[in-house]
Amino acid sequence: MTVKMNGKMHSETGTFSSDGMRAEILNPFVHKLELDNTYDKIRTAIFTVILLPFRVIVICYLIVSAWFLACIGLYGLSEEDLRRKPMTGWRSKLRFYILSLMRLVVVAAGFHRVRVLGRHHLPSSPRDAPVVVMAPHSSFFDAIAIVCLGAPSVVAKADTARLPFIGQLINYTQPVYVWRDDPNSRQNTIKEIIERATSKEDWPQVLIFPEGTCTNRSCLITFKPGGFYPGVPVQPVTIRYPNAKDTVTWTWEGPGALKLLWLTLTQVHSSCEIEFLPVYYPSEEEKKDPKLYARNVRDVMAKALGVPVLDYTYDDCRLIARAKQLGIPGGALCREVSELRAHLGLDSSPSDMEPSPGAWYDLQQFARRLGTDAQNPHARRLFDIYKQRSNGLVFFPDYQLCACYLSLQHEPVATILQHAFKLYEASGRLSRNQFEHVAARCLGLCVEDAGHAFTQADIDEKTFITYDDFINFAQKKAEFSFIFTSDSTKPKTQ
Repeated sequence: MTVKMNGKMHSETGTFSSDGMRAEILNPFVHKLELDNTYDKIRTAIFTVILLPFRVIVICYLIVSAWFLACIGLYGLSEEDLRRKPMTGWRSKLRFYILSLMRLVVVAAGFHRVRVLGRHHLPSSPRDAPVVVMAPHSSFFDAIAIVCLGAPSVVAKADTARLPFIGQLINYTQPVYVWRDDPNSRQNTIKEIIERATSKEDWPQVLIFPEGTCTNRSCLITFKPGGFYPGVPVQPVTIRYPNAKDTVTWTWEGPGALKLLWLTLTQVHSSCEIEFLPVYYPSEEEKKDPKLYARNVRDVMAKALGVPVLDYTYDDCRLIARAKQLGIPGGALCREVSELRAHLGLDSSPSDMEPSPGAWYDLQQFARRLGTDAQNPHARRLFDIYKQRSNGLVFFPDYQLCACYLSLQHEPVATILQHAFKLYEASGRLSRNQFEHVAARCLGLCVEDAGHAFTQADIDEKTFITYDDFINFAQKKAEFSFIFTSDSTKPKTQ
């Protein structure tokens, strides 16, 4: 049996999360979008010629006009001025005209149906709920909610301030910027949120997307506790896109921003629903424990949306991004692989990590190798992730490499590569073809580059190389410096 959750179809069967709420093993960072029939392709082609240019021209005109007004309003104000006190006087009144232009942008983009639900729950004053918590965060189109909420102060990564035109518009909301490369950013962000939430000044509400990254709306991932540290009442707000074709979802694995923008602007119309839930007043226990506060608010919002909650985090995005960059087999699904292994009891006692070079397994053999039976749904799902379409079998070292990556995710790539040499060849001596296979899965190299590296590393022309041979070669090459660094820096997020 299937049920529809937040505009997406899901099976009703699944596992239970730790807090007892029904949840499947989902990957919230993947979104597939294709024009899968002739009608959609023809319609998109026609509207690309007829509708898209008109919308782009109108949107650009409106955004530039709003940007111009924002520049006027921000003239003479420093970053420190914006953070010290809220705008007043004519600068504050100018916000109305900027918002009016941005509402026209929303209409010009095709969102003729922006429904605001639960309006009777909307606080009459930001003092009733200084913080607005919005989820799920799935798209840059979520900016529609910022416009509908009257441009509250957003919590955003600092890079957005440098976006052409949009950066100035965001600055006009007097945002709380997060500097993810700054080790003190988390503390500074929390401090600023607390100061605004408890200030006697007439600050606008602070809007937070507590998930911290974009998902496909199939579930609510872990809420970051930053917005809950002040211990003040929060206004939960949910956002949905009930459209026949999902052209807005922007995740780590899926279509890029330009493709989504193109496909959305070539729709006749798009819909968005924003629902205000009752103000959530924290208990004394929640005030003392921001993580508990965040979890409880997430549960309320998940119930309203009809989706499960899963303990996925921004760090999981980093994990997936690094896996994809290196070419780790099943990299886009490595978070799911980790959870499946945990269900099978393999994360604490990795009995499946004994080298099995050249091993091709069917489902029965694969399950036996994992120490379970073929009827186990977690083993079957794991098998499906690594099953080759050509022969219906799993090449076991590919699975083992992903498991190795998960257990050594914070180690240098060189450490993972060392294990890969053993996983793909018991002797640790890789032929050219074997090295090309490993290099594609550990170093993200194409066949040509891997072959070139093999030739240079095989200085004695033995027709094979060991891990030490390659490392001795790589240490002298700047292009391989990345394999000696650990995952201590965060890649750019969305």
